[in-house]
Amino acid sequence: MSEKIEYALIRVTVNGDISKPLDTLIRKVSKGFGRLYEPYYIKRKASAESEAALIKAQAETQMTELQQRALDRLIVEEAKKQKNIEDIIAQTSPYLKENADADLIDDDWLTNFVDKSRIISDKEMQEIWARLLAGEVNDPGTYSRRTVNFISDFDKTDADLFTKLCGFCWIIGGKVPLFFNLYGEIYKNNGIYYESIKHLEDIGLIQVNEPNVFYRINLPQKFNVNYYDQSLGLECPNGPNDRLNIGHVKLSKIGQELFPICGSKPVEGFIEYVKENWKSFSPQIL
Repeated sequence: MSEKIEYALIRVTVNGDISKPLDTLIRKVSKGFGRLYEPYYIKRKASAESEAALIKAQAETQMTELQQRALDRLIVEEAKKQKNIEDIIAQTSPYLKENADADLIDDDWLTNFVDKSRIISDKEMQEIWARLLAGEVNDPGTYSRRTVNFISDFDKTDADLFTKLCGFCWIIGGKVPLFFNLYGEIYKNNGIYYESIKHLEDIGLIQVNEPNVFYRINLPQKFNVNYYDQSLGLECPNGPNDRLNIGHVKLSKIGQELFPICGSKPVEGFIEYVKENWKSFSPQIL
């Protein structure tokens, strides 16, 4: 059973009950942007107001056909943008934590988010925007305005490419894409070529170190690294002198922020590939 919730300029329909965090988010958006962005978020309200304005204008002076077409186009375009915003907000529902409080989101951050997201109509891209918004509601300050601005120019092809790259990410203190060979077959077989890596570097999602590699240093004697739901134990027989080869690629700050919402999946056989590459390096695999 679906439930509909409407506050001023936002109307959202979701399956099941409206959670308190989603209710608060809708109130927050409606309250903040009813005043700040009224020209953008008008469908039901704007249709009435635009019609009233048209009648007034016609009474004062005869509108030209060009002006009428411009007004009609404006209403259609803003209705589409309104729907995009409402669709994204509705899709945050499954990602919101029970204790999340949208009132804690910075107003300027939310203003910028809605302004940028209103042009996103692709369903898969809306899903990314919804996860980002939910992440910010769950933990305000998680996503910078710079990251929001970045994904506003993030097309679907770039998003798909980044998702594929993140399939090679391990958790080693932070999120680390393990690329021991920028031309390796396991990467190419999963859609990541050298040109793909350089493109993701060019747009600011990763840093590439070639021909050298990045290392993790100052490691504890024993520690675990994780690849999705699998854990691998490592031991440093030489203590602080040991260092761990983490390959040629690092995520940028924006890449680190986008990793949790990209929807990546583990790559078959990659754990075995990593183990093989770590055999010649300390620390040792337990």
